[in-house]
Amino acid sequence: MSATPASSSPIAVITGGEGDLAKSIGAELKQAGFDVVAPGRDALDVTSADSVRAFFATLKQIDLLVNNAGVCRDVSTMKMAESEFDHVVDVNLKGAFLVSQAAVKLMSKQRCGHIVNIGSYSALSGPYGQANYAAAKAGLIGLTQSIAKEYGARNVRANCVLPGFLETKMTRHLLEDAAWRENLMNAHALGRLNTPQDAARFIVFLHSLENVSGQVFQLDSRVRRWT
Repeated sequence: MSATPASSSPIAVITGGEGDLAKSIGAELKQAGFDVVAPGRDALDVTSADSVRAFFATLKQIDLLVNNAGVCRDVSTMKMAESEFDHVVDVNLKGAFLVSQAAVKLMSKQRCGHIVNIGSYSALSGPYGQANYAAAKAGLIGLTQSIAKEYGARNVRANCVLPGFLETKMTRHLLEDAAWRENLMNAHALGRLNTPQDAARFIVFLHSLENVSGQVFQLDSRVRRWT
């Protein structure tokens, strides 16, 4: 991979760059004037510290990191293999940690930067069959808030966005079950879902809010108890 030179345009890195959400985020960021680097797993394996180091060695600047790489292995707790738990946590949580750690080094030197972690409503609700995924996404909220506190003095921000259930190639098969889809829609006060483009537009807007850090943003209409 060739080195990426310092740019007069802001540079955004989106992990899990081959996914539908990543593509929508990349398109919105390009329209907003960003140079976008959106590596797939072959270029950036977020579970490998060596891969993360090699990738970030090519960057001289990073203004926005979107930790989007994610995976699901849904199964009930009693039937969940240790490898299924480990893999989901490694990608969704440890991967975000490794990439954020590398990004913060650059952002701290720049005295500027923003990390957006793509979370999930599962972190708040603990759905059936998602003990691994819910635990990883709940941990991601804690990671977000710690980074915000640790590096705010260096003008580095961190926020977590829960985009809601999105119809993507990873989830489309679930919506083919009419009963499952009906239950999902009934859980939303508005009876409809966000699109990847909706979430992408919010992320671009969030990046423009220079005084916002350490926050969690739920973008859908599922209403939960306020505590």
